[in-house]
Amino acid sequence: MSFQLGSSLLDACVLAVLAKSDAYGYSLTQQVREIIDISESTLYPVLRRLQKKDYLTTYDQPYQGRNRRYYRITDSGIEKYQELIQEWLEHKQKIDSVLLGGIKDD
Repeated sequence: MSFQLGSSLLDACVLAVLAKSDAYGYSLTQQVREIIDISESTLYPVLRRLQKKDYLTTYDQPYQGRNRRYYRITDSGIEKYQELIQEWLEHKQKIDSVLLGGIKDD
């Protein structure tokens, strides 16, 4: 079964990965894919939107003769991530009460 993911949940997943450590685009995509099924073409607009909102910054680092663009969560990104966690917990509790409310232990 597949559930539709809203942009807030996608934002939370990206911010969660970056809260652990900075990551370059491909690495970030692979880490987010462990959580949800997402393509690079879907992730990069999310990264640009989060950067525009000042939740992320970028910096380049040389790697094997090329530059890699790394993403870093900002202080406001950490605040947003914490807000999204709280919203998720409240939402999850409501969904759990509906989905699991009919299950009875014997």
